[in-house]
Amino acid sequence: MNRSETFIYLLSKKPWTDYEWEKQTGITRATFGNNRKNSGQNVKAKTLEVMSKVCGFKLVHVNAKDGINPNDENASFELEENKFKKIRIGLFGFGRIGRNIFRIGYNDPRFEFVAISDLGDVEAMHYLLMRDSIHGAMKDDISLKGKDLIYGNSSTRLLPGAAPGSIPWDAFDVDVVIDSTGAYRTREELQKHMDSGAKRVLVSKPPINDIDRIVIQGINQNEIKADDKIISTTSSTTQVLALMMKILDDNFGIERAMMTTVHAYTSDQPLADAVRSDLRRSRSAVENIIPNETWAPDYVAQLMPKFEGKISGIAMNVPVANGSCIDLTTEMTKMPTIEDVNQSFQKSSTSDLAGLVRYTEDPIVSSDAIGGGETMLFDSKATMIASEKLLKTVAWFDNGWGFASRILELAESYTQLERA
Repeated sequence: MNRSETFIYLLSKKPWTDYEWEKQTGITRATFGNNRKNSGQNVKAKTLEVMSKVCGFKLVHVNAKDGINPNDENASFELEENKFKKIRIGLFGFGRIGRNIFRIGYNDPRFEFVAISDLGDVEAMHYLLMRDSIHGAMKDDISLKGKDLIYGNSSTRLLPGAAPGSIPWDAFDVDVVIDSTGAYRTREELQKHMDSGAKRVLVSKPPINDIDRIVIQGINQNEIKADDKIISTTSSTTQVLALMMKILDDNFGIERAMMTTVHAYTSDQPLADAVRSDLRRSRSAVENIIPNETWAPDYVAQLMPKFEGKISGIAMNVPVANGSCIDLTTEMTKMPTIEDVNQSFQKSSTSDLAGLVRYTEDPIVSSDAIGGGETMLFDSKATMIASEKLLKTVAWFDNGWGFASRILELAESYTQLERA
């Protein structure tokens, strides 16, 4: 098949909208839209490679030995069906992050969700999965039969929620437990998943004490080891901040930095004023801009020790349900021009950080980040320099979707490491 035929075939395997393709691949919906218009005549081989992966195939360039470039008009391809053992996942917590993880991965041939544990009853778990106030209704029919979610030829058992250690993960033969409750952050608590039969635990919050590893894709994912058993993926804010710091420091050098994350309200904030130990967070989330602490600078400094004592920040929770940004002010070793800064992010988005960083020159707002599969969306129009001393950069992010994608990717990376 040529590039056009391969593109059309892959589209037929997953009848998704361009928006859904973007969520699953990290490739922009505009790219899919443009390629649809000309039936894939100009589609890039890299796009076909990513599409093939999410459809369960390996893209083979059959005339590469003839010196044919994969993007040439006469390049020819075959699709080999991947023969691999699925990664068996147990989800512990089925809130926003847990449901996003399931939505992204349930139809992915690499993953199998064998069990989900949550405090809610099974009817509520099914209902909130199927109808999401931010991401909309699910296109596929997933039915609830007793205590099982049924979809295609697959099923997922729904279990009552409790503390770590209460679910016999060995009975479900899970490869990895993803703890997305946000409630358990110590090694001692997370170890109980291991004691109950989990082979590995990924936790969607930064840890309070020492665990085996903290991982941010684009920063230190190449350091993972097969004997890492309890791993944190930090948070969506931490991941965005780390990537921004890396790009700026690699290109121009950072002396010190101050960040503000303008963050959507979270599920632990009250809709109306209510008694809380944190007085500011006792105020209505939908009526106020609420200052809040953020862990992001501390964890970035842990992973990038050169910034120890040189970075700080604050969060502002605002009355939107999703779509957040980081406003980063940096003092640079060498002050670049605005054009140089934007070019550095644009280059990263198409090279070493492709799929993690997206670059735009559009006049975007917070809702434009919703549903993005990337870690961050760099806003080139917001780049500013003051008195040749301070640089301001802004990056947007969906505070659940891209983060959920990174968790699944990390689960796959560890599995590949073990099976190598």
